[in-house]
This record gives sequence, structure tokens and C-alpha cells, in this order.
Amino acid sequence: MTIIFSMDGKEITAEDGKTLLEVARENGVDIPTICFHEATTANALCRICVVEVEGMRTLQPACIVRAANQMKVQTRSEKVIRARRTILEMLASTMDLSDAPEIQKMMIEYGAKSDRFPGAERRESQVKDDNPMYIRDYSKCLLCWRCVQVCAEDAQYTFAINFSGRGFETQIGTFFDRSIPETSCVLCGQCVAVCPTGALKPKREFLLEQGMSPQEINVLNTGRKKRR
Repeated sequence: MTIIFSMDGKEITAEDGKTLLEVARENGVDIPTICFHEATTANALCRICVVEVEGMRTLQPACIVRAANQMKVQTRSEKVIRARRTILEMLASTMDLSDAPEIQKMMIEYGAKSDRFPGAERRESQVKDDNPMYIRDYSKCLLCWRCVQVCAEDAQYTFAINFSGRGFETQIGTFFDRSIPETSCVLCGQCVAVCPTGALKPKREFLLEQGMSPQEINVLNTGRKKRR
């Protein structure tokens, strides 16, 4: 069954049951995303993909709202642009986006100012270096949930990490704040692969950024293997 609706003034024919984001991508319409990933369940956490739907009081997240017959959608209305710009400015004011190139591009595209909220409290955390495969820098975490999802039902079924804390104190963590080797983590790397901000980073990449040479890293790895 197909439906017909309007997106940015253009008549669209789509398969019933598809989300607005899916239909947009099929028709070459760019809707930005951050928390959305093809390998994880869409939860509409970041709200950067919001669109304006005629007759609905609030902006709707395109990643979970399904297209409907006769729906009229605007993906870049003034209200939508303003909302996306504000979301980006709030992210920039509270976290480190230095390893998030896609979000940096969005900042430029939407004219977002990183200093709009100068009094905002920043989310800062010490780098957690407790395993041989990757580091965790939650100062760069925007709580998109991707890593938790691939560690759970969406892929690995390991359940090594989850949300902890509430409100502003919410962050990704392990049960009882255990180190990664003390959890059920199997070091598969899927959480690192889906992280959009560098909050999870391969250990080798991190060490190179810290100034270590490839030779020094190889020696370090050799020593680790011998100790085992």
C-alpha cells in the first residue's frame, strides 16, 4: 500500500509504514541526524531531525514519525531551522565537540554560535583508560544511546554499559562503575564504531594523539602480550 503526501511543497509517493526520515532520504531530501544510526533502534533523543507537520502543535522527530496520507511536511521552515540551531548551540555550550566533525559541519550550516550560552555548565569527565582496546572520554558524550543499543539488543547482547545517574548527571557507565575488564564487555568494538563524537576512541588513535609514536605503541603492545 502506498500513500501520497507533501514534503517541502513536493508531492511524494511512499510506502505506507515508512518514517519521514526514510522517505526523505529516498527522495534526496537532507534531514540532519545525530542520535540516529541505521544499525540501532531510533529513539528520537537528540531531536536534530525535527520537521514541521501541518496540524501538529510541536515539531516532530522525523526518525520515528511515520509518513501519513495527505500529510504536509516542511523540513527546513524557519521554525525548524531555529530549533536545530538552538540544539546545536546547547550541545556546544555543554560538551566537547572537537572530535565530532559532522556536528561541526552542522554548526556552520545552521549558523550556530558555540558561545551563545556562556554561563552553561559543561559536562566534564576524566578520560577512562582501563582496557587495551579503547578509551572513554565522557566529556565528549552527548548521550545519543548508540553505544548502549549496539551493546544490548540491537547487536551484541552483552549489556556491559547503560545509562547511569539522572538529569544533568546522566552519563553512560558500567554497572557499579566497574572497569571495562570487570564487566561482560567482550571488546568487540561495536560501541566505538557507532560513537559520533569521539567519546569512545580506539586506544591506538588516542595514544597517537597523545604524542606516542607507532613504534612506542608497538613496544607497549608487545609488553602487554608478554605479561599475559
